[in-house]
Amino acid sequence: EVQLVESGGGSVQAGGSLTLSCVVSGFTFDDYALGWFRQAPGKEREGVSCYKRHTGKTHYYESVKGRFTMSADNGKNTVYLQMTSLEPEDTGTYYCAAETYPIDGYCSGSNLYEYWGQGTQVTVPS
Repeated sequence: EVQLVESGGGSVQAGGSLTLSCVVSGFTFDDYALGWFRQAPGKEREGVSCYKRHTGKTHYYESVKGRFTMSADNGKNTVYLQMTSLEPEDTGTYYCAAETYPIDGYCSGSNLYEYWGQGTQVTVPS
């Protein structure tokens, strides 16, 4: 059974930093993408970043470029999202997700990710 478990959320002042973790287990696919998404109250879920296994590349959405860094520790089956210069607009529930056999190119939309974690809350008060 594939499981993704996020942790590391919390409340942080604007300008601060936070690192989220996502432990992936039961995942045995040869080709995959791992993504971070977020959803603010009353808004649609949006992409944050993704890592594509067959290209080894990480992509970021415009709203977080230069501030967020996605990385992985394969030995721990864990992906991280380092978030710096946090803004109130970054507030939301953050999810990690996995997509099997993604197409080439940029990050896929959330509807193509088959496996999801339960989410972790990030709050940046205004």
